[in-house]
This record gives sequence, C-alpha cells and structure tokens, in this order.
Amino acid sequence: MLTFLVRRVAAGLVLLYVLATTAFAMMSLTGTDAARNIAGTMATPEQITAKRHELGLDRPWISQYGQWLAHAVRGDFGTSWFGGDSVSESLVLKAPVSLSIVVSGLLLATVLSAVLGVAAAVRRGWVDRVVQATAIVGYAVPSFLMALMLSATFAVQLGWLPATGYVPLASSPSGWLRSITLPAVSLAIGAIAATAQQVRGSVIDVLRQDFVRTLRSRGLSERRVLFRHVLRNAAPPALTVLSLQFISLVGGAVVIEKVFGLPGVGSAAVTATVNGDTPLVMGVVVYLVLIVVAVNLLVDLAYGWLNPKVRVR
Repeated sequence: MLTFLVRRVAAGLVLLYVLATTAFAMMSLTGTDAARNIAGTMATPEQITAKRHELGLDRPWISQYGQWLAHAVRGDFGTSWFGGDSVSESLVLKAPVSLSIVVSGLLLATVLSAVLGVAAAVRRGWVDRVVQATAIVGYAVPSFLMALMLSATFAVQLGWLPATGYVPLASSPSGWLRSITLPAVSLAIGAIAATAQQVRGSVIDVLRQDFVRTLRSRGLSERRVLFRHVLRNAAPPALTVLSLQFISLVGGAVVIEKVFGLPGVGSAAVTATVNGDTPLVMGVVVYLVLIVVAVNLLVDLAYGWLNPKVRVR
C-alpha cells in the first residue's frame, strides 16, 4: 500500500508540473498586455515599457517561468499584479467560498444519487422510468442555466433564499447555509443525474450475482443483503464516476460563482485571466490541481477498502 501511495503522489506531482507549465505558456499566448492594463489607457509608451520591465515581462519566457517555479516550490506564488495582495493569502480567503459550494454539492450528489439509484434498481417499474427520465433531463440542462432558473424561482419570485452574496460560516451558520444552498444545488443536479445512473446499473449487476442468491437462500433479510453486501460491491464503479463528477463540479463552480456573485476562487480566476494577472492565475491552477489530486487519491483508497480484491499491492 505504501508503494501505491508513493506512486500516486509522484504521478500527482508530475501532473501538477505539466499543467502548471502549460498554463504559464498559455498565459503568454493570450495576447493580453498586463502592463498596459495596469498602467491604464492614458499611459505613455515609456510608462508601459517601465511597467513591463518592473513585472519582468521584457525577459525571455523561460526566464520568467524559471523565476516563478523557483518561488512556487517554496510555496511563494508572488503578489497579484493588479490588487497587490499576496496570491497565497488571497487564495486562503477565497478557497472556503469555493470549497463550500463544491463539497456541499458533492455531498448532496452522493446522498441523492445513492438513494435514487438504489430505488430505481430495486423497485424497477415506474420508479425506474421516472429516475431515468429525471436523470436525462438533469444531465442535459447546463449548470449555469439551472442556476439561473433556481435563482429566478427561489430567490427572485419566492424570496426564500438570497440571489447573490456569501456569508462566512464563522459569522452566521444559518446565513452561510442560505447563501450556498442554491449554488450547491445548481452544481449537484448534473452530478446526481450521472451518478444515479451508474449506481442503478451497478446495483442491478450485483443483484444478478450468484452470491446474492446464496445469501438470500441462507435466510438473510433483504435489507441486510442490500445494505451490507450489494451496496459495498456496487460502490467502487459509482465512486469512480463520483470522482470524475467532483472535477466537473470544480470546473462548474467558476460559472456558478459568477451567476451568484460569490467571491470564490473561480471568480478570481476569470477576472485574473481577463486582466492577464499571471501570478494569480498560476496560484489558482496549482490550488485546483492539488485538490483534484488529493480527491483522486482518497477515492483510490476508498476503492481498495470497499473491494479488497482490487487493491494495488
């Protein structure tokens, strides 16, 4: 198991390096002149040239990247070219916002997809048809459109929940829950649709196995067979889909944060990309890749725990 962990961490570090290098290279190809954006439209060519020299943009690309990488490996991602704030401190402040809606959406998707998938596999008939039809609709509707519909209905028309803004958990737990409900639900709907279908198919496959008939013949209750044996064997494929959905949720949070006016990492990434704020963009890239690598590692460990036959030695 230790060898497996070392290999996975090493692969994650390689992925981080490749994506960081690619992102840095792409920032130089966007055509955005950060020095001109910072200096303003009224700046003279001399002022813009001076600003480019101050930011190091007049140096070769490999030199710029080497300097950033040398500081990044020490945990120093520099300061934002536009705000002047430390990138690391800015991410620490914005990360709870993004994690709140992504983790809440993932938990909601996990619970509801398990319930709907099991119900469709066990009950079949009209329950199965309703779940599949609902899943298709939920998967087909984009998350941003779902966010607009939910906001217009529950925030604007009914006034049950806020349409925009974020309340920190430390300030008001109830206010925090109200502020993340609509964004989390908007993110979760697509994940529920995809994962529920996977749970349904996995449970049906396991129910057809010989060991299930053997357990029933030994007099075990249907509830015990389902929750103690069937679900454990059906969980690994669903976990794989759920880990992929987590990556989708992280990407979808960028748009959702804009729709609901949340000051999260996604909103910061969009603004920084438009402005050409390379230090902040690179900080966001590293932050997101580290989260994805960590989640995939946890999913691999959970996969092996649920099904010892597939553990990597």
